[in-house]
Amino acid sequence: MSTTLRRLLVAVLLIPLLALGLASPALARSTGAPDVPAVDAPAVDAVGSATADNPSADIKDRLAAIPGMTVTEEKPTTTGHRYFLLTYTQPIDHFRPWLGTFQQRLSVLHRGDDRPTVFYTNGYTLGTNPSRTEPTRLTDGNQVSIEYRYFTPSRPEPADWTKAGIRQAAADSHRIITALKRIYHRDWLSTGASKGGMSSVYHRRFYPDDVTATIAYVAPNDVDNREDSAYSAFFRNVGTPECRAALNAAQRELLVRRDRLEARYVADNAAAGSTFTTVGSADRAYEAGVLDVVWAFWQYSTEADCATVPAAATATDDQLYAWFDAQSGITGNSDQSLAKYTAYYYQAGTELGSPGFDVSHLKGVQHYDFKELYSPRSYVPKNIPMRFDPSAMSDIDRWVKRSAERIIFVYGQNDPWGAEPFHLGRGSEDSYVYTVPGGNHGSNIGKLTADDSAAATAKVLEWAGLADPATARSLAQSHRIPPFGELDAEGLRLERHRP
Repeated sequence: MSTTLRRLLVAVLLIPLLALGLASPALARSTGAPDVPAVDAPAVDAVGSATADNPSADIKDRLAAIPGMTVTEEKPTTTGHRYFLLTYTQPIDHFRPWLGTFQQRLSVLHRGDDRPTVFYTNGYTLGTNPSRTEPTRLTDGNQVSIEYRYFTPSRPEPADWTKAGIRQAAADSHRIITALKRIYHRDWLSTGASKGGMSSVYHRRFYPDDVTATIAYVAPNDVDNREDSAYSAFFRNVGTPECRAALNAAQRELLVRRDRLEARYVADNAAAGSTFTTVGSADRAYEAGVLDVVWAFWQYSTEADCATVPAAATATDDQLYAWFDAQSGITGNSDQSLAKYTAYYYQAGTELGSPGFDVSHLKGVQHYDFKELYSPRSYVPKNIPMRFDPSAMSDIDRWVKRSAERIIFVYGQNDPWGAEPFHLGRGSEDSYVYTVPGGNHGSNIGKLTADDSAAATAKVLEWAGLADPATARSLAQSHRIPPFGELDAEGLRLERHRP
C-alpha cells in the first residue's frame, strides 16, 4: 500500500475519533503509518472546551470541559484540596479504536495548577475517598489516580479479555495524562506500589516521556516465569531459623488438622454465602489458602511478629483457625472474593507471571499438586481463556536495563514479592534501587535509612521541579515526609489489602 493511500485511510479513521477525543499517537501508530502526524487528545478541542484551558475558570468546570471527561462527583475535604471522581472515554483497543469504547474511572485530588502532579495507579480498583501517595505528600502536589482497566466498573461489556494487557493499560495512562496536561503544566511524576509499581514502569516503557520520573514501590519483576528458585531461596533465609520453623510447622498443622478445621471453614463460608466454582471446591480453596499463609505473613508482618505464630504442637484449633483467617482470610478464595481480582489473576497468567516456591515440608498432607493449584489459572473462571506470553516481562526488563531514566525502586528486605526485583543496567540513567532493612510490602521512602531516605527525597523534589539538584539535596536533609493523616487513610487501607 502506498504512503499516500495509508495517509488517506488514517485521515478517514481519525476524523470521527477527533470528535470523540479518542485520537492519540498510539492510535496513529497502530495504523501502520508512523509518518502521519499524531494528534494528542488535548489538542483535539473543536467545540466548546476552551474552558479547560482557562486558568481562571473553576477546576471542576475545567475538568468537565476536557473531551471524553465526565465529573461524576465532588467529595469534600478539610485540607484545602478538592477531590473529584470522574470517568474518561477510552478505546477498548487503542490500536483498533473502531471496536468501541468503555468508561474508565479516575480521581483528581486538586492542590493547584501551579503544583507538580503525581499520576498514581494502584493496579487494581479505584479508591473513591481522597488519599495521597508518598510522592504526593512529599511534593504537596496534585494527584491523578486511575482504575486499572478490566477492574469493575472500568470494564467493557462484554469483556474481551485479550485487551486487558499492559500495552492497552499503558495507552490508557498516556491518554489521561495527555488530556490533563492542558490543566496541569508543571512536572509530572508517576507512582504505584506492588502491581501499581509494576504498572508505572510498564507505562514508562511504552511512553517514556509522559512523566518526568517514576517512584515504583515493592514492584516484582518476574522475567522468567519458569524460574522461581529466588522465591524458595527467600523463604530459606528470611528472618530467623526459629521463626521459619514455626511458620512452616503452623502451616503444616493447618493441613494435618484439615478434617476439623476445614469443616469450620466450609460452615463459615456457607454462612457468608460463599461458593467455590472458580477454584473448584471448598477443599481446593482451603488448601490454596493454607499455601498462602507463610507468604502473607512476611508480606504484611515483620520479624517482631514471629512471636504471634501459634505453636503447632500446643495451639488449639481456635488459635490455628484464627491465625489462618488473619493471614489468608476465610472467604478469600470464594467466587465472591476472587471476582474482584479476576483482572489481576488473568494478567498474572498471561503476562506478569506468578511465584512458586518449595513446599516440601507439606509432603504427605497435600491433596493437590502445588503447581497446578497455586497458579493464576485456578483463580480465573474457566470460561475465560488464558495463554501466557513469555516475551512481555523480558521486554520490560531489557528496557529498564538499557533505556530507563529517572526511576526509583523501593523494596523491603523481608518482602517475598521482592525476591525477584527490578535490576538496573548500564543503560539505566539517573535511576536507583533502595531497600528498607527488615521491611515488608509496605516499604517506602520514609522507612529507609536516614541517608537513603534523604537521597531518595532529594531526587523526588528535583524531579518534581521543586529545586535544582544541589538545593534538593540540602532540602532533603531537613525535609520531613508528611505523615499519613485523615486524608490518606483510604490509600493506606487499599494498599494493605492487595494480593
